[in-house]
Amino acid sequence: MTLETAFERRSLSLEYPFGIARGTTTETEAVLVRIADDDGTTGLGAASPSSHYGETAATVEAVLPDLLTVVEDVGDPHQLKRIERGLRETVQRNPSAHTAVSIALHDLVTKRFDVPLYRYWGLDPTETLETSYTIGLDDEETMREKTETALERGYGTLKVKLGTDRDLEIVSTIRSAAPDVRLFVDANEAWSPREALRKIDRLAEFDVAFVEQPVPADDPSGLKYVFDRSSLPIAADESCVTLADVPRIADRCDIANLKLMKCGGLLEARRLIHTAHAHGLEVMCGCMTESNASIAAACHLAPLLEYADLDGSLLLADDPVEGVPMPGGRIDLAGADRPGTGAVLESTLD
Repeated sequence: MTLETAFERRSLSLEYPFGIARGTTTETEAVLVRIADDDGTTGLGAASPSSHYGETAATVEAVLPDLLTVVEDVGDPHQLKRIERGLRETVQRNPSAHTAVSIALHDLVTKRFDVPLYRYWGLDPTETLETSYTIGLDDEETMREKTETALERGYGTLKVKLGTDRDLEIVSTIRSAAPDVRLFVDANEAWSPREALRKIDRLAEFDVAFVEQPVPADDPSGLKYVFDRSSLPIAADESCVTLADVPRIADRCDIANLKLMKCGGLLEARRLIHTAHAHGLEVMCGCMTESNASIAAACHLAPLLEYADLDGSLLLADDPVEGVPMPGGRIDLAGADRPGTGAVLESTLD
C-alpha cells in the first residue's frame, strides 16, 4: 500500500479575545495533516501547539516531514502501534505534531472500515457528556455578557478562567448571571497554595464543581498541600502532561485533565485514561483552542470520561472543519453519521 501525506498551516481567529492567567490571545494556529491511501480515502488530523509546552506552529511544520516519512515507510495505516513507535524513535517530544499524525491515521483506518471511531473502539455513543464552555478572563461586564451569550446558545456547563485579584468578584458575577449552570473554575497555576485555600473556601459558596490547577505545576508539594485541605475537588492540568505524570499526581488531585496536544496521540490518551482510573482518579479531556480537525477525535473519548472540556472549536469565529455535533454542548457522537472521527474539511488540502 502507498500512503500520500500532506500538511498545511492555518491561522484561525477566535470569536472573542481569550484570556487566561498567562495572557490573552485573539487567534490560534492549526497545522492540518492529511494521510491518503491508494483508493483516495483520506484521514484528517491537526496539531494545535502551545508555546507553554515548548511548541509552535513553526516547530510542528519543522518535524512533520520526518514524522510523515515514518508513516509512508510503514505504508500500512492499520499498523498504529508500529507507527507510533517509529514516530517516537524519530522525533521525541513535540506532542501536538505526534497527535496530528495519530488523529489522521485513526481517521483513515476507521474510514477504511466504514465505521465511526467510537465503534472501532467498541464504545457506546449514548454514554456521552456535555462539554463545558469556557468564559475567558476579561472585565466583569464583558464576562457577564459572554456568559449570557453562552446561556442563549444552550450551554449548561461553564468553565471560568481565574487568576486575578478579582477572582471572587468574577465568580459572583458569573453565578448571578447563570444561577443554574454547572460551574468549573480554572486558575491556570496562578495561585500560591495558601491563596488557593483562601479562595477555594469562598468559591465553595458559589456551588463550584471543582477547581483546576490552582498552583504552579512546578510545585507538586503545593498541589498536595491544597488537595489535602481543599473543600472542593481539585483537577490537575499543567501538572498532568503525559502518562508518566499520572502516578505522580494520584495522591494530590481528584481529576486528571488529559489533552491530546499534551500527551501525543489517541493511543497514549486511552492509556492515560485507563491508568488514571486505575489510580482512582476521574478524568477530564480538555483541549487548546482547536479546530474540529482535532476536537472531533477527542469527542470519541467521551464514553471513557467523567468530564469533557472540548469547546476549542466552539471558541473560534470560523472553523474550516465540520466536526461532531454539540447541540447545547452535548457531544452527539451518533449525530455525525459518518465514518472516521467525523471531521470534514471544507476543501481538500493542496
